[in-house]
Amino acid sequence: MADQDQFKGAAKEAGGNVKEGLGKLTGNEKLQAEGKADQVEGAVQKKVGDVKSDLKS
Repeated sequence: MADQDQFKGAAKEAGGNVKEGLGKLTGNEKLQAEGKADQVEGAVQKKVGDVKSDLKS
């Protein structure tokens, strides 16, 4: 069964990817950096969900 952190992390990663892309398109380095940070945060949250899911099994 998937953990809620897995879903939230994946969503955060996807949002960060979009944000980074918009930053690249508009030349906004701050938005691009925020997008990268969101992707990392989402990946960590997703990994936490993976570990929780593994522990429940």
